[in-house]
Amino acid sequence: MKTFASLVEEVQKPGLCHLCGGCLTFCTAINYGALEMDEDGMPYLSDMEKCTECGLCYSICPEINELDDDIRKNAGWSEPMGRIMETHVAHAIEPEIRQNATDGGVVTGLLLHLFEEGRIDGAIVTKPSGRLQREPWLAITREEIAASAGFYFDTSHGMKRFLDGYSIYTPSTRKLKSMLQQGLRKVALVGMPCQITAIRKTEALGVLPSDSIHYCLGLFCSGNFFCGSEQQEKLAEIGGFEWENVQKYNIKETFLIHLKDGETKSIPLEHLDFMKRPACRFCADYAAEFADISCGGIGAPEGQTTVIIRTQTGRRLFNDACGQTIELFDAKDKVNLIAKALKQIEAASAAKKRLSAKHRQAL
Repeated sequence: MKTFASLVEEVQKPGLCHLCGGCLTFCTAINYGALEMDEDGMPYLSDMEKCTECGLCYSICPEINELDDDIRKNAGWSEPMGRIMETHVAHAIEPEIRQNATDGGVVTGLLLHLFEEGRIDGAIVTKPSGRLQREPWLAITREEIAASAGFYFDTSHGMKRFLDGYSIYTPSTRKLKSMLQQGLRKVALVGMPCQITAIRKTEALGVLPSDSIHYCLGLFCSGNFFCGSEQQEKLAEIGGFEWENVQKYNIKETFLIHLKDGETKSIPLEHLDFMKRPACRFCADYAAEFADISCGGIGAPEGQTTVIIRTQTGRRLFNDACGQTIELFDAKDKVNLIAKALKQIEAASAAKKRLSAKHRQAL
């Protein structure tokens, strides 16, 4: 039987751990409590006596492939990047949401629709915690959901215990414990591809807390970055900007820095390798292939979101929200726009898969 000790040897030591928090979340959700997370977000065995050696933490890890066939079958997955039922370009209807959003605010719009219709009790999202940093957040009011939109910059020191290990990545699955403690049984999760995969594996096993996650909204992911003071200084040097002039940033085909004077600085993603989390080099999922709906800015005009509908659950949600909290982008040549957007996503997905395979071969 493979246990957490096996995860340490096979995943953590080779540098493959995505810090998704899935193993820790499961362990705490069923009240074992053998695992905790250190200041860098790395799970560790804190109490060996509480470990039952059930092996489930091992099975649900995104880096372990023993449940891959199950989750692909459940998702109707197909080459080259998962099931695609529909592709759209859209934006949130509410102007304030669009203003604060990274792209078009579709994810926030979908969450608000679910909440206002009583279809969720809350949403696991992220909120700003300092310049370039965000932290997991269980939003249980309309205001909290709306406040989670976009990326922000401020002058606070954020989570001081993380020191210069700050990262734009947030292990949102940690908030599943808070969800269970508050008795929330209808929740939406917004997460990176690795986080969505961990949830789908708990669903395949039929274990907590998968029965409470009713919607999985995935984000396109080129990788996540450490953003300590040293990295921030180098990033400003590469981009030729001052942090006090930054309004917000975004990742599409390039890393975009939006300045307060309206200028946008564009930095090729390959120039950001010095910031990238090591485990991201091994991840092959760009487009959140196991989500109900996958979203991101790539291929969409400024202020819009590219949306991939992957499941019937996602399709019903998107259709219900259209005209309520989100609306389709009114493009003159919508068919060509969507085709180009999908082509760009496929290219980004293929590139990430190639890099993942290359780095794995070098292990």
